Amino acid sequence: MAKLALVYGMRLFPAEELTEVTEATIKLKSGRTARVTMHLIEGSKEEIENALQQSISAFFEMYPEI
Repeated sequence: MAKLALVYGMRLFPAEELTEVTEATIKLKSGRTARVTMHLIEGSKEEIENALQQSISAFFEMYPEI
């Protein structure tokens, strides 16, 4: 299996400060670009942690071959 790279980022903002979340652009060595969908989770610290853990688990379930 090839070596993999997981691209992610996190930052907390006051929910009322957000107006838009857009996708991120990744540049590949081949010169191509790829898009990464950014996700938004709102709630208390505990709600965000729980939702993030569920999201991570679901993400890796999409790739059972790894």
